[in-house]
Amino acid sequence: MKNFKDFKSFNNHIGLQEPLDEDIDVGYYDPSNMLLKSDPVIVDFYRISFKINFIDKSADDGKPITAVFFNSPNRANGWDVEPSYTGMYLQLSKKIIEKNRFLFKNYLDYGEHEALYLTENEIQEIKIIFDLMFKYYQENQINYEVLISYVHVLISLVEAFYKRQFSTHPKEYNHILSDFQQLLNEYYNQPVSQIPSVQYFADKLDLTPNYLGDIIKHFTQKSAIENIHEVVIKRATTLLKENSTLNNADVAYELGFDYPNYFAKFFKKNLGLTPKQYRSEVLKRQKQ
Repeated sequence: MKNFKDFKSFNNHIGLQEPLDEDIDVGYYDPSNMLLKSDPVIVDFYRISFKINFIDKSADDGKPITAVFFNSPNRANGWDVEPSYTGMYLQLSKKIIEKNRFLFKNYLDYGEHEALYLTENEIQEIKIIFDLMFKYYQENQINYEVLISYVHVLISLVEAFYKRQFSTHPKEYNHILSDFQQLLNEYYNQPVSQIPSVQYFADKLDLTPNYLGDIIKHFTQKSAIENIHEVVIKRATTLLKENSTLNNADVAYELGFDYPNYFAKFFKKNLGLTPKQYRSEVLKRQKQ
């Protein structure tokens, strides 16, 4: 599998213009001169693509869509598309992201198939910001401050549009929420070697952790990790109440904790009592 370390080699491979900078690259798509089919490749930087009337030949319906797509480092992506779309792209080095991480949202780590579908008004707003960004990018002296400010505005728009998508198309996300909750509730029906994590459920559902986490947060008003911790605590209290032969270490290992001390801290943080104190309180109430 090909792994592209920089904008220049990737752009040359797929037929995009040569970048003007090593840390940020802004441009417009010209599919008539681009590679339209490729086996999966990996890029060592972040890509945001805005594609209008885009047709993916591998899609079931083959209908054109207008959407924002993301590709992050170490995430393979292949394609087979029609040359009928237009659009824009923004490429950011890991160095730029790390230096300005506070400006960016989870979306940069979304997968290619976790797209944001845009309305006509939304794409027009994005075009305005993108045209301004391209103008400053084309200047002889690239102004990073201005460019990063526009990137921040762009990402903020994406955040608002994703919230709109989650709210206006709940049926498309209900199955993700229900599958997550079912997997979570069934987690302790089998022996486990670790406590449940967002990554574990994202892998099971073939989603990126950030995308899954944002969906769970939107529909439950709690983060994915908060939902997970609630189930872990519920299981812990059940074991402490119903299995008097298990000591705290046994309970910790039963839940998937590597260290009993970490379990005790986790338990106290969530319930305000240590496992030992909780069990004592339960026994006291049972005797009353």
